[in-house]
Amino acid sequence: MPDRPLPYGLPTDPAKRHSAALTDGPDRAPARAMLKAIGFTDDDLARPLIGVATTWIETMPCNWNQRELAEQVKAGIRAAGGTPMEFDTIAISDGVSMGTEGMKASLVSREVIADSIELVARGHLFDGLVCLVGCDKTIPAAVMALGRLDIPGVVLYNGTILPGRFRGRDVTVQTVFEAVGAYEAGTMSGQDLWELENVACPGAGACGGQFTANTMSTALEFLGISPAGLNGIPAPFPEKLEAARTTGELAVRLVREDVRPRSIVTRQALENAVASVAATGGSTNGLLHLLAIAREFGVPLTIDEFGEIADRTPILADLVPGGRFVALDIHRAGGVALVMRELLKRDLLHGDARTVDGRTIAEVASAVHETPGQEVVRPIDRPLKERGGLTILHGSLAPDGCVIKLAGHERRQFRGPARVFDSEEASFAAVKARQIQPGDCVVIRYEGPAGGPGMREMLHVTAALVGEGLGDSIALLTDGRFSGATHGLMIGHVAPEAALGGPIALVRDGDPIVIDVDRHAVDLDVPPDELERRRAAWQPPAPHYAGGVFAKYVALVSSASEGAVTDPGARRVAGATAIPGRG
Repeated sequence: MPDRPLPYGLPTDPAKRHSAALTDGPDRAPARAMLKAIGFTDDDLARPLIGVATTWIETMPCNWNQRELAEQVKAGIRAAGGTPMEFDTIAISDGVSMGTEGMKASLVSREVIADSIELVARGHLFDGLVCLVGCDKTIPAAVMALGRLDIPGVVLYNGTILPGRFRGRDVTVQTVFEAVGAYEAGTMSGQDLWELENVACPGAGACGGQFTANTMSTALEFLGISPAGLNGIPAPFPEKLEAARTTGELAVRLVREDVRPRSIVTRQALENAVASVAATGGSTNGLLHLLAIAREFGVPLTIDEFGEIADRTPILADLVPGGRFVALDIHRAGGVALVMRELLKRDLLHGDARTVDGRTIAEVASAVHETPGQEVVRPIDRPLKERGGLTILHGSLAPDGCVIKLAGHERRQFRGPARVFDSEEASFAAVKARQIQPGDCVVIRYEGPAGGPGMREMLHVTAALVGEGLGDSIALLTDGRFSGATHGLMIGHVAPEAALGGPIALVRDGDPIVIDVDRHAVDLDVPPDELERRRAAWQPPAPHYAGGVFAKYVALVSSASEGAVTDPGARRVAGATAIPGRG
């Protein structure tokens, strides 16, 4: 017999708003029996249940330290009076899969991760969530899940990798991608390439420039859903373990106070996040992911509104790939709150937006400690560029819009003949064969959300072009995506996509393509009657996959201009010809 009262009649902890239905009362004895089989006690089950979602996987360095961090998160949850329950979901390494068919899985994984977190949290009636994220798609996916669930939660980025050192200079995985192009061009030896690959990625953590992972990590601090200052701590630093414990403690506080994600991720918060992408010269994937997050939170945000915010936001952070410094450097300079502080000086942020740690963005910015003499973040009166790191273009080639990254190059106008490829593989073969000439506009199509499927990133191609010395003399246009490591006159997310009958499907070799950033325009200089003849002759391609996850994705995915979210009710392109078997 127990030496204390049975738990059946004890009052329920008011913070167990969801989990009481799972654990409390005589009729829940079978559930408690199963949970006790793995070590949970009556005391554990009387406390709020906090899910700890990790995306650990043995395919990349990006998420490699999450097992250690999860233990610290759980310790923090226990210390604060909650009971942690750890679970895992998937991740796909963009850097490893880049340039292969495997890259098609990357964007699809964002939806699977969000679905997985949502399912586990709903299935086990968690009272709150801590999500540990690393590689690119895990970050927006975790926030998307919180938007659906709207239970108290927080997202912690496991941190950037440290830069490698190659012959006296800092290097990243971007350096290796570009070195492949240099090797193909004969300007780098195989021995040098091999030595570089052995030192470029020295340990755990996500890719070290202001690529997609660090762009989204920054955005999450501006969004307020990550604890201020903790995302930016590099993965190998001991302070990251302390940050994980602090995050666990914070999660219990959020549960007790019933602070829900939808009270944090508001229209103002999303506008702050958009400004962070522009001000740091961040990845164009930030557009795709913030549109998706906005949709999951029920906040209206369009591709053009994103562009308007970016257009008025100067570039303040001198970060790779467009600048000189890596994520480690901005952490040492004082963190991304330095960018917040400078943007607030011109009212380019909503300073009264709340964050999960209880402070406002203005309070976070005012508390920042700047390292004397740092050169990573510029003062607002001396920006790197007066206008933001990306903008939105429309025109006869992209009626529903597309995105161009402006950081890292100065060109704003281009006119050149199209070199058309119907897959990434075909374009990369042409690059390897040195068939791309200065002045060409490389067009890579049928790589959109439905057409790829999965909207592959084109870093394999863009980095090789830069490595061959063509980065400043060509343009590239695709209905696919770009890695955050891409730089140059590169236009992605062209919508409608080719597979759904968008105008990019009608382009032929030699057609003049005109890009004018100042007019926010991208056009195909071909007479309308000729385009009509081509459209009449166009046939949609056959589906690449008859079943499985890719076929499900194609049936549900929306346009890139809407965030490429999976939604049973989404209409991908108004008036477009549907692909047979694809809805």
